[in-house]
Amino acid sequence: MGKVYEKIDGRLRAFIEAQHIFFTATAPLDGDGTVNLSPKGLRDSFAVLDEHTVAYLDYAGSNAETIAHLRENGRITLMWCAFDGPPNIVRVHGRGEPVFRDDARWPALLARFPAASPAQHGPRAIVVVTAELIRDTCGYAVPFMSFDAERDLHGKRFARETDASLDAYFRKKEHVASSIDGLPGLPLPLPPLPPAS
Repeated sequence: MGKVYEKIDGRLRAFIEAQHIFFTATAPLDGDGTVNLSPKGLRDSFAVLDEHTVAYLDYAGSNAETIAHLRENGRITLMWCAFDGPPNIVRVHGRGEPVFRDDARWPALLARFPAASPAQHGPRAIVVVTAELIRDTCGYAVPFMSFDAERDLHGKRFARETDASLDAYFRKKEHVASSIDGLPGLPLPLPPLPPAS
């Protein structure tokens, strides 16, 4: 039986923070638009900011659907599944906003990820999500799966990029500056990564 939570704390927060992967779901306002579902899983790239706010580092990739949808309408759902231990699925439904590198809030938000190595992964934005509905469901049908290790390919691929080469990479990708449905995606040119404080 599912339960609705008023805030992210205690065992709920511990469960969320212990997971190796979570998923984001967004969609454009257009009923014929493309729904997007993305896995997120690099270590130390997720943070609970307070009892109603979470954030994650949005790293380099070949699409920017989540960013485009958030810029248009802000709707987002985050989901975590228990692949070991007791069955559980947690969803945070809310409003999200991509905070870009040239935003005055960037340094303070980035400081909330003290163990992350953002420069190694080509950070594009920090997505901040304010929860409107927090709930769990049983998760009885989710299989047991073991976590072996993180893949090192993303870091190996993007650690060698400079701000200029990363900007060039994004410009070559069809669905980074705009979404599959033509919505504005990642603003380009990519602002330089602010120096670490």
